[in-house]
Amino acid sequence: MTELNRCAARAIFTLSTRKGAPPIYVGEGHEEGCCPGGLTYFGFMERNPMLKFFLSNGNKDFRGGAAEFLRISPELAERSFEASGKINKLGKYLVVSPSEDIDEDPGVRSFLVFGDSESVRNLCGLVYFRSEGIFSSVLVPGGASCASFITYAAGMAERAPKDAALVGPVDPTGNLWFPKDHLSLALPIQLARSMALDLDQSFIAKREAIAYPKKRVAP
Repeated sequence: MTELNRCAARAIFTLSTRKGAPPIYVGEGHEEGCCPGGLTYFGFMERNPMLKFFLSNGNKDFRGGAAEFLRISPELAERSFEASGKINKLGKYLVVSPSEDIDEDPGVRSFLVFGDSESVRNLCGLVYFRSEGIFSSVLVPGGASCASFITYAAGMAERAPKDAALVGPVDPTGNLWFPKDHLSLALPIQLARSMALDLDQSFIAKREAIAYPKKRVAP
């Protein structure tokens, strides 16, 4: 993973842009060069207790007082961490692989899609093809980009929902490299499989001109 980028989320996105690229991984014995945030959200490192200051308004005793102003206060940042519960690693390594390399692999925990807003909108609509939870089946959770890409959907966060589609990322520190017209959609593997089975029955297949109109009307 670190051969692509120090930022785990950026490495994962970069992988998605490279046709024919091999899987990437991070884990025990291969943590060097990976950002502490990624290692924390993947369960390979305990969270630094001073991180709450970096995410809010800074502390002179941590990283020279640097601050990201993502939370209004250190206390709120701390409660945000607690909201996800304990982060449990999946094993000795975390592997991210292009989908074309996967064939009924029983170890797959989640599926990640990058797409423009129309594509993600349609996939969210496909989630609701079978779901009654109109306020709980598609969520936009807070946290780092690597968490919205992997941690929550893969079931690594103790309190993350087990059957919801997760739109992201909401971490603005990734705006430098993540396309401004794209979104991510992370899916627990069972939900992804269910959606794949529903595809041909849904509006995406049966009303393709509505899902992906070739002609559009002006507002």
